[in-house]
Amino acid sequence: MSLKDQIGEDIKAAMKSKDKIRLETVRSIKKLLLEKEVSVRPAGQEALTEEQEMEVLVQLAKQRRDSIEQYRQAKREDLASQEAQELAIIEEYLPQQMSDEEVSAIIDQIIAQAGATTAKDMGKVMGPAMQQLKGKTDGKKVQEMVKAKLNS
Repeated sequence: MSLKDQIGEDIKAAMKSKDKIRLETVRSIKKLLLEKEVSVRPAGQEALTEEQEMEVLVQLAKQRRDSIEQYRQAKREDLASQEAQELAIIEEYLPQQMSDEEVSAIIDQIIAQAGATTAKDMGKVMGPAMQQLKGKTDGKKVQEMVKAKLNS
């Protein structure tokens, strides 16, 4: 089942169960996917690729994580809680997230391949790391790990 079909089914299920947060979240995902699909049509592409769908979902998840952080800093736990619920729903559509150990092993491998030794080599590592780990873990976590490994 394609992501688009899955989202359509989930909207119906959320409407039947009267799950307001799930319904709003899934509708927002559908809206952004449709907007992205319309934006690629002038290039002759009829539908989104799986990678483009993942980009939209990763972007939504990142926005929610940033919002949660900002709401918690502003002592607005009610809003942070709602964003966390939305994030959990978005993450259901993302691939299984990798553990810190798996991410660390991949970063070590990339550092060895790139021959990176200092913080100045961070660019050599971040590009390939994000390409390999996109959608599988949080980019901020990757950046922190790379920075820690190159500074030690």
